[in-house]
Amino acid sequence: MTQKQKNTPLPVTDFPLVDTHCHLDMETYADDLDTVLQNARSHNIAAIISIGIDLISSGKAVELSKRHRMVFATVGIHPHDVDSITAETFHILADIVENNKESIVGYGEIGLDYAKKYSHPENQRKQFRNQLALANDLHLPVIIHDREAHEDILSILQESGPLKYGGVLHCFSGDPEYAQKIIDLGLYISIPGTVTFKNASTIQDVAAKIPLTSLLLETDGPFLTPHPYRGKRNEPLFVLYTAQAVAGIRGITIEDLAKQTSRNAKILFGLPHFNP
Repeated sequence: MTQKQKNTPLPVTDFPLVDTHCHLDMETYADDLDTVLQNARSHNIAAIISIGIDLISSGKAVELSKRHRMVFATVGIHPHDVDSITAETFHILADIVENNKESIVGYGEIGLDYAKKYSHPENQRKQFRNQLALANDLHLPVIIHDREAHEDILSILQESGPLKYGGVLHCFSGDPEYAQKIIDLGLYISIPGTVTFKNASTIQDVAAKIPLTSLLLETDGPFLTPHPYRGKRNEPLFVLYTAQAVAGIRGITIEDLAKQTSRNAKILFGLPHFNP
C-alpha cells in the first residue's frame, strides 16, 4: 500500500467478509500477492474467490487456492474468449474440476459481452448455453458476466431452466427491476466498488432495494476500484469500502451486512473451511 493508503482510515468489521470475485492470477498482483493477501486477512477479509476466465487462468486460480487457504477457485471461459473454444476445451475444464474438487467452488465467469464483442455475439450465446449445461453437470454454481446484454442474459437463463446449483450475476450493472428478475430465477446479485461512485445512482438503488439475502460483495480486482482509490489497482482489502457504502445505503451496520453477505457466499459457493 502507498503512504497515502496507509494514512486513509479503512472501514472496520468484526465479522469476516468475502470478496466473491477477484482475478488474483493477473500479472498486476505478481510482485506482491502475499502482501495483498496479508492486508486482506489482517482486516477480516477471510475468503477470496479467484475467477477463471480461460484455461490458463482457471489453472492458475486452482494453483493459488492450493497455496493459500483463504483463496478459492472457479473455472470457465469468459465471453471474450469463447471463439477459442475447441472440442477439447470443456473436457479439459471437466478434468480440472474432477481433480481439484476441494479448490473449485464455481463455474465462470461466463456470459455475454456486447460492449467489446471480442467474440462473435452468436457464438457467445451458444457457448453461454453450453457452459450453463456443463456447470450443471459438474454440480457447480455459475458466475455470470453481463455487459450490455441484459435481455439475452435473462432470456437464456429462463430457457435454460432452474440452475440446480444457483449462481450470481457478478458486477451487476442493471436496474432494480432487472435485478428482481434475476433474483426470481434463484440467482444472487453481486455489488462491485462502483457503488461508491458519486454518480452511480442506479447501482446504489439496486443495493438499497434487493433483499439482503440475495446480495453478495466483490472487488472484481484489479478492476473497478472503489472510492477513495478509484483509478488505482483494486485488491480484496478494498471490498471494505464497498461494504461500508452498501451498509450506509441500507441503513444497517457493516457487521450486519458482513454477516448476511458472508452467509450468502457460504450458501452459494460452499467455501470449505470458511464458517461465517
